[in-house]
Amino acid sequence: MDRVLEPEVMADPRQALAYARADFGEVNQRFVDELVARHPMPAHARVVDLGCGPADIPIRLAAALPRSQIVAVDASIPMLALGLEALRQRPPRVSLICARLPHLPFADRGFDAVISNSLLHHLPEPAVLWRDVARLVRPGGVVHVMDLFRPRSVNEARDIVEAAAGDEDQVLRDDFFNSLLAAFTPEEVQHQLAEGGLGHLACAVVSERHLLVSGRR
Repeated sequence: MDRVLEPEVMADPRQALAYARADFGEVNQRFVDELVARHPMPAHARVVDLGCGPADIPIRLAAALPRSQIVAVDASIPMLALGLEALRQRPPRVSLICARLPHLPFADRGFDAVISNSLLHHLPEPAVLWRDVARLVRPGGVVHVMDLFRPRSVNEARDIVEAAAGDEDQVLRDDFFNSLLAAFTPEEVQHQLAEGGLGHLACAVVSERHLLVSGRR
């Protein structure tokens, strides 16, 4: 099945709200738990989350790494507004920044870890993500990127949506379906990594719909 692009930025407030209200707690916590378990980091680690959405993963990571500094980046103003609301009454160790790849306002090699969840499939040109991942992480630093992968058929995509989000808002279901069609296959991601000088990173299928790129620079 060929890739079908979807909008790069989730700019519709209805989409952002449906996404924020969905129950991604288990998936997001697993992302954080696996990051921390696989890759011990300095106590005062600087971590950047690219495509942070409503900031659920940065908040969970700040709880898991209580002396870290988390920089959370997204290009969607509605998403960042929801993230700001979620951060109220919490320690100020998560910074929200509105920016869009490849124009990120950060110095080279400034982070101990670069993480991302569900950003890659939004990008028309995936190389922009891997270039900034390689640029931002310090030598020996951590890369931990999870995303959907594209099913073999439209019907398989529909089955995944029904199984994973059958009770969710129709707006979210539609976005989920479109995201599956816009995602890359594991083989395509492995090729992207090789082209971007990150071919040493492991790329593995970790669920019926997710792949994970993980390792050290």
